[in-house]
Amino acid sequence: MTNDTRTPAAPLPIASGAWALDPFHSSVNFTIRHLGIAKVRGRFTGFDTELHVGRTAEETRVSATIDLASIDTGNADRDAHVRASDLLDVEKRPTMTFRSTRVSGAGEDWTMDGELTIGDVTRPVTLAVEFGGLVDVPMEGAGRHAGFEATGEIRRSDYGLDFAPGLLGEVVKIQLDMQFVEPAGD
Repeated sequence: MTNDTRTPAAPLPIASGAWALDPFHSSVNFTIRHLGIAKVRGRFTGFDTELHVGRTAEETRVSATIDLASIDTGNADRDAHVRASDLLDVEKRPTMTFRSTRVSGAGEDWTMDGELTIGDVTRPVTLAVEFGGLVDVPMEGAGRHAGFEATGEIRRSDYGLDFAPGLLGEVVKIQLDMQFVEPAGD
C-alpha cells in the first residue's frame, strides 16, 4: 500500500484535448526601445501554436513556431533591414520556437515556463498567462473558444542578438493574444 499524501491536481477550466489555433483572432506582438527614449511596436504575422490540454496543468503542453521573416513594424524599409544579415539574419535564423516545460496557476492567472529558441540558442523563459475565458460562439460549427494573453520579456544578448547596442534596447517585451477552438466532442 502506498502512502501518497499529495493533493490531486485540480482540473483545468477547459476541456482536455488538442485545441486548434484561431489564427484570425490571435497575434504575436513585441515592443523594444529605440534610442532609449521611445518604443517601437511590432508583430509577427506568420506563426503556429499548438495547445494540448491535459487533465491537469502538469499534463498541459504548448508549443509555437514563429516565422521571423514575417516581422511587421509598420515600416517596410525598417523591416527589410531588421531581416538582413547584419541584424536578425532570417537566412541564418528563420524561426523562433517555444516549448512549454511547466504550466501552473488557477482561475484567470497562470504561469507558463518554457524554452525559447532563436537560431541555435535556447534559453528558459517565463510567461505570465491570463485566461480570458471560454465562450460558445453562436455561428454554426464554430464551437467553443478560449482566449489567453501571455506576456513576458527576453534579453536580446541572451540569444546572440546584441547588434545595435545603444540604438535598440536590450529588453524585448512580448505580448501574445491567442484564441483556440475546443476539440470536437466524441
